[in-house]
Amino acid sequence: MSELRKFVAPEFVFGIGARYLVGRYAKNFGARKVLIVTDKGVLDTGWADQVTANLKAEGIPYAVFSEVSPNPRAEEVMAGAEVYSRERCNIVAAIGGGSPMDCAKGIGIVSSNKKHILEFEGVDKVSIPGPPFICIPTTAGSSADVSQFAIINDTERRVKIAIISKTVVPDVALIDPATTVTMDAHLTACTGMDALAHGMEAFVSNAHSPITDLHSLEAIRLITANLQPAIAEPKNIDLRCQMMLGSLHAGLAFSNASLGAVHAMAHSLGGYLDLPHGECNALLLEHVVAFNFDAALERYRLIGDAMGLDMADGRSGRTVTVSSILKELNRLRKDSGIDRTLRHIGVHKSCIPELSRKAMEDPCIVTNPRRTSQKDIEAIYEKAL
Repeated sequence: MSELRKFVAPEFVFGIGARYLVGRYAKNFGARKVLIVTDKGVLDTGWADQVTANLKAEGIPYAVFSEVSPNPRAEEVMAGAEVYSRERCNIVAAIGGGSPMDCAKGIGIVSSNKKHILEFEGVDKVSIPGPPFICIPTTAGSSADVSQFAIINDTERRVKIAIISKTVVPDVALIDPATTVTMDAHLTACTGMDALAHGMEAFVSNAHSPITDLHSLEAIRLITANLQPAIAEPKNIDLRCQMMLGSLHAGLAFSNASLGAVHAMAHSLGGYLDLPHGECNALLLEHVVAFNFDAALERYRLIGDAMGLDMADGRSGRTVTVSSILKELNRLRKDSGIDRTLRHIGVHKSCIPELSRKAMEDPCIVTNPRRTSQKDIEAIYEKAL
């Protein structure tokens, strides 16, 4: 508890209608022209139109960049930076899930530092802060709107790189749960399991702190209680609020405590085979918990409590305790509709050595509670097949 820990977070506005504040904040930030970063899926929902209408009402010009893939590619970041420069923008606003928000972070970095986005891989490699940055998340999962992480796909090396810097923390996050009602059941499940992984990994991270612990446990409690009801009742705004709040708590936790082997392995998978990030996390989570459990036994028992499991029986040994958590994670994943394995989504045993090597190079592996070797990671991937 006495160890030094740093905590960073953006200004954020949470609640129904937060998205309508974009024009006011852009004006406060001295907007000359705003680059809106989004994707085609968000354009189809109409949320981006509401944002641009709000900017128009404030008399603020804008340009739209929507060429963003589900795993945002380095070349898309560079293309967006060209649009930013050509349109003479001075503010970036992202509306969407983790992909548009991470791409927008990359665009800001490139625009200020005038280097290729892949040169910023790692921790604290961004020298010059980007332009003012506004985030409007439309999923309850990635938490890119409050984090100091940007994840970009390097298609040449077939790996997703992590850029970790307080300079990519947005200036303001306008967190409006109403924007999540258009998510389908699978996207709700995948993003929800991603947020659950954020909370769990942050809580057992070797960089956790009393502040991140509070956010982690509340995230776990909210997500496990509300994920399946939100899938069953997608238009229920109260349930969407609970999920968005859980995602916010998880983001504040992992942004400051970092993550672990689940995300290191998911980043490797996502970059190598272009797989959905949230689904990768969901398929790996229980296997990594089983591997890590003895290294953070008391913390996992607290996680079990937050999940609503009965962890109080003093006669319950290690086997009963870990099996309870693993059984609940398996149930939650499958009942949410994520019932495939890594093999089902295209992972072959022959890929595992390369996937494991790249996972060991990911910054998230450093804060995993149990020290890992490449052989350990290979064994976890094999169990998830």
